[in-house]
Parts: sequence; structure tokens; C-alpha cells
Amino acid sequence: MLSARHTSSVQDTIALLNCRRLPARLNVAETTVLLGFKEHDIAPLTAASLLIPLGKPVQNAPKYFAAIDVVERAENREWLSGATRTISNFLEKEK
Repeated sequence: MLSARHTSSVQDTIALLNCRRLPARLNVAETTVLLGFKEHDIAPLTAASLLIPLGKPVQNAPKYFAAIDVVERAENREWLSGATRTISNFLEKEK
């Protein structure tokens, strides 16, 4: 679907959002498109166990997420609020 290097490609984003059926596994770039976050936000969300990658990958391995979980979270206002708060707290700690 989306290549990790070209996540801001408008055509790739539109193609993903217009899919009749999402692939079962989503990479980080695809996950960020559906959730409305940036790629660098995925690591703190994963560390906070708000997103759980498939297969328990090692730290530097590519991460994949279940599409069904991502879509469910994208439609959950409370989860989105908590995830946004987590990202804000993470950015505060980095300063």
C-alpha cells in the first residue's frame, strides 16, 4: 500500500482511504493515515500499549498492526483522546 518513505503522498493516502477492503496487516505508514497521527507518534503509542503490534516484534523490526484493531480505534473518541494525550505528554517530556 504505502511505502514507508513516502507517507505524505496524496495519491497513496487517497488510495488507502478508498480501499473497499483494507489489508489484514497495516504497516506504520498505513496505520498513521487511518488514525490521523504522524509516523513518529506510533512508537509512544506502542510503548503506552495503546497500539499493539502483531507478533511481538523486536524493537528495531518493522511493525504491523491488525487493520480491524486500527479501524476500531479510529472510530473510538475516548481512545483517540487518550492517544492524543499520550502523544502530548511524550512531547512534553522530550523538551
